[in-house]
Amino acid sequence: MATVAIEPTGRRPVRTLAHAFARNFMGTAPNWYKQTILAFVVLNVASVAVLGPVVTSWLILAQFIFTLSMALKCYPLQPGGLIAIQAVVLGLVSPEQVYAEVETGLSVILLLVFMVAAVYFLKDFLYAALTKIILGVRSRVALAATMFLSMAFLSAFLDALTILAILVTVCATTFEFYARGIPAHVSAADRAKRLERFSDFIRCLLMHSGLGAVIGGVTTLVGQPENVIVGAAVGWDFATFFRQVDQMSLPAVAAGLITCLVVEHFKLFGYGHSLPEDALEAMQNQAAELKAASTPQYRATVLAQAGVCVCLIVALAFHIAEVGLIGLAVIVFASAASGVTDEHRIGKAFEAGLPFTALLVVFFVVVGMIHEQHLFEPVMAWVLGMQGKTQMVWLYLTNGALSAISDNVFVATVYIDQVKAAFEKGLIDRATLDAMAGAIVMGTGIPAMATPNGHAALLFLLTSAIAGMVKLSYTRMIWMCLPFMAVTTTVVAFLLPNPSGL
Repeated sequence: MATVAIEPTGRRPVRTLAHAFARNFMGTAPNWYKQTILAFVVLNVASVAVLGPVVTSWLILAQFIFTLSMALKCYPLQPGGLIAIQAVVLGLVSPEQVYAEVETGLSVILLLVFMVAAVYFLKDFLYAALTKIILGVRSRVALAATMFLSMAFLSAFLDALTILAILVTVCATTFEFYARGIPAHVSAADRAKRLERFSDFIRCLLMHSGLGAVIGGVTTLVGQPENVIVGAAVGWDFATFFRQVDQMSLPAVAAGLITCLVVEHFKLFGYGHSLPEDALEAMQNQAAELKAASTPQYRATVLAQAGVCVCLIVALAFHIAEVGLIGLAVIVFASAASGVTDEHRIGKAFEAGLPFTALLVVFFVVVGMIHEQHLFEPVMAWVLGMQGKTQMVWLYLTNGALSAISDNVFVATVYIDQVKAAFEKGLIDRATLDAMAGAIVMGTGIPAMATPNGHAALLFLLTSAIAGMVKLSYTRMIWMCLPFMAVTTTVVAFLLPNPSGL
């Protein structure tokens, strides 16, 4: 039986086939954005003929970054993919070069495909652990610090986006449970005030947790996808990565924690909202109901997932295999222990990671174009022409600024490839290569907090259902991220290595 599309309320009905094609193109994205993407496509054809491949490649790079910055309007896979495919059609990058870039980034592709899915099979244990933390710490400041440190630790070993997704589920379930539990006799105005107080608390909790995940993600090889790219390029395993960046990453976590305590204690930048007493009672009732309904089979599942988590951390610490392959092993063990053997249930675990995996391959098309057209060589030559700490600071700030407005995975890929090429040509020594790789890791991890676009975890939080419940807008998230970004960025800038000793 054929299905018939029903026009959303408030939109004029489609009367012609041309109008239908226009309506379908990029779905619900604003019309001006659709027209802009089409204008880019036309402009690029004319630019190749008039301005040449190098100028056109710069235009395409700017257009691609624009699609990333507009991720809240439309997921970048479609508009960015159209522009990237056009680069191949126009001869700005060959399919062979694209495939070579994909081969280079295979480790991070495996991470996104398998490790993100693996954490899905550990959600019962992680859900229980996070709920206990929220209910077990009564001090507002202590709870903020506990969530920050917990998420920083978890994201150092597991995927930050998936960990945050679990927390979003916990908070959304709790919010809905609380809303349903408000007595019917309460007036509409009082009900609105109660929900507003609770949403203020949940919003602060989510932001402390999300920023903890972002900052903690710079400490290890698996904390962020771009870390895997940088580590693979320079030959760092899990332990080596930690040693190379710990002089910057650990102080960054400490600075983030201090910032968390300050803004929460003094109620700055929108923080400082306590958990209302009636909401605490509702959460305790929910936990009691879940505990009463739990069965020996459920408890066995949670214990098995906890054991798998311990094995996962050990496997990552000793780097017994590529990160993505470890994730595949976790899927096998955790799903077997949890009794998840249905193909459709297993398939749901891959839904979170595959869209971003596809987008990453689109990144590699643009990276291949940059390589073939030598776009970044003048910029890198300028940075490489510097010496000592100045060189490190500018490398850190330039890739950090670009990460904040585009995407850190893309920026890290471009920068580390250029730095590695300089090393292979003998322009820099091994110590400088390691120092620059560390600056790239920190640059794409810390300053990227300036906007939600800079981190997939923050973008996920902003676009999730809970964001509307707790009134977490784009500008409010930028404001709440600002103190963490400013403090940690400054701390890391002072701690960047100086391989030349100058």
